[in-house]
Amino acid sequence: MTQPDSKAAHREQVYEAFADRRQSLEAAVDAALEAGMGRLGVGIGFLTRIEDGTQYIEQAVGDHEAIQAGEQCPLDEAYCRRTVQLDGQLCVQDAEASPDISEQAVEAFGLGSYIGCKLTVDDDVYGTVCFADPEPRERPFSEAEELFVELVARLAGRAIERWAYEREQAERTAQIATEKRRFEGIAENSFDVLYRIDTDGELTYVSDAIQRVLGYEPDELVGDSFATLVSDDTTPAAMDAFARLLDGETVQGLEIAFTHRDGHQVSMEVNATPITDDDAVTAVQGVARDITGRKAREPELRLRTRAMDVAEVPITMADATAPDNPIVYVNDAFEAVTGYSTDQILGNNCRMLQGPGTDPEAVATIREGIDANRPMTVQLLNYRRDGTPFWNRVTVTPIEDESGTVTHYLGFQQDVTEQQRITRVVELLNRVLRHNLRNELTVIEGYTDFIDDPPEGMDIQAKIRRPLRRLVSLSERARELENIAKTARDPDRIDPTDLLSGVADRHREGTTVDVSVDTGRDICAGTELETAIGELVTNAVAHDPDDHTTVSLSARDEGKWVVVTVADDGPGIPPMEVAVVEAGQETPLEHGKGLGLWLVNWVVTQYGGSFQLSAEDGTIATLRLPAVADDQSVADAARRPTALLR
Repeated sequence: MTQPDSKAAHREQVYEAFADRRQSLEAAVDAALEAGMGRLGVGIGFLTRIEDGTQYIEQAVGDHEAIQAGEQCPLDEAYCRRTVQLDGQLCVQDAEASPDISEQAVEAFGLGSYIGCKLTVDDDVYGTVCFADPEPRERPFSEAEELFVELVARLAGRAIERWAYEREQAERTAQIATEKRRFEGIAENSFDVLYRIDTDGELTYVSDAIQRVLGYEPDELVGDSFATLVSDDTTPAAMDAFARLLDGETVQGLEIAFTHRDGHQVSMEVNATPITDDDAVTAVQGVARDITGRKAREPELRLRTRAMDVAEVPITMADATAPDNPIVYVNDAFEAVTGYSTDQILGNNCRMLQGPGTDPEAVATIREGIDANRPMTVQLLNYRRDGTPFWNRVTVTPIEDESGTVTHYLGFQQDVTEQQRITRVVELLNRVLRHNLRNELTVIEGYTDFIDDPPEGMDIQAKIRRPLRRLVSLSERARELENIAKTARDPDRIDPTDLLSGVADRHREGTTVDVSVDTGRDICAGTELETAIGELVTNAVAHDPDDHTTVSLSARDEGKWVVVTVADDGPGIPPMEVAVVEAGQETPLEHGKGLGLWLVNWVVTQYGGSFQLSAEDGTIATLRLPAVADDQSVADAARRPTALLR
């Protein structure tokens, strides 16, 4: 097995394995397992599937008789028993001494050390990705090694999802191809009627298809007036079109009713052009298509169109034959989600929804699917007309005509912002709590060595209490953020004066809180907005070393928004915490810092607003929130949630 030169090289091996679409899923997993063995310095790597209490080893690398592809055992007797129950990794330095590994598992597999991570596919537990060695480790697995295993599991899960999706699409494509061949066989016997008429209106030529469409042999009609075939109801339209043709005009898409030989009506779509000689019309030629069936289906087609119009899922139709694939149809739901009117959308490309946070790789995936005329689904950050970002799951499907030519692209958009917001917060809390718990327990463990013989002047109890208090405080903040995230969105009419005055009254002890309201409109948000603004005031006091802090609360109009600001005269919020808002994630050096700011941002963006911080001459927090006028309903003013952070 080839050993990389560095830790980064192992990680790159994993990325390259799953990025190479030319190789099979099995080859990609094997390559990732081999890279993991090299990174962790172990002799075994394997991927499992867990179903109905049984562990199935799907793939394995390394020389271990019981850990080979196709082997299985009860989950209760496997090292992975605890792995699937954890949100993070299970790390075992010495299996015989670990309470997480059963005696049956040790006897069955004889592994001395083990690290495993739960593998999820489509948000469901699929199995595990694990690395192990027959011998115990001299040192515990590091955080970097844990993150590496988590990376392998995450990429393997995505690869399995992609493989399942591509297999489904391949089966669907094969089915479509079969249907296409069947319909092509039918179409071979379906031909349009070609004809030529002289200036007197007599047929000089008619193709064989006339026999199938109207029941006449072609020779029977040559020399007769075309008008004898037209039904009485549409004779005026037909004669008017013929007159225009003799004047040199072209006729396109004219619907005429003809009388079949047996007397029934046949609807045909007629296209015709004049034949000229020295600018004089000498004849008319054209093609007529039987549209009787289409006319009969028009009520059904209108019903389908209406169904698309009123569907709750945003739907678009783009022209595949025109440059830049302009949109030719959008339904009401698309307008509601994006904020663009039909007139603003038609004729444009859907890239108008892209913005600074849109992932170029997701855009490239859409482009590749369109270029290859294959269906695809991607999830990417898009922007509404007012500039607010939202997560959009886009599915694009090519639509073919009777000849197999792709004429349109059908697009389905699904606003998945709320699901993404929840996922973001859960990931944040798991990461922060896991990191801080490990760090603080390490500090506590270090001080326990001095309990029996403390250095002179050291208060061991105080040293231990401090990290414990930090953990309790972090847990309380995390619980508060989790509770607010779980609270159902409930927009209401909030009076800015009552809101800011209430916050000020609860924070005036030892603090000067000024309130200024310069708007006659209410705020459209939930009651948790008061908690968010209170958090900003508390933050201002906590970061000010002076005994007395002055905080200013204000509200003012700005277009369709009410802008609330919280400003203080302190030294300014630490740049690391400002970065929490700017970067959209907790920073690697300050895990746990800024959870309060996450809470504020969650509340504000939950109701379609935005949140910014500046840290010059104190701290200024700006909350832009939807306004609701006296004569406006809350439902009309309410905005959809925006992406948690940009």
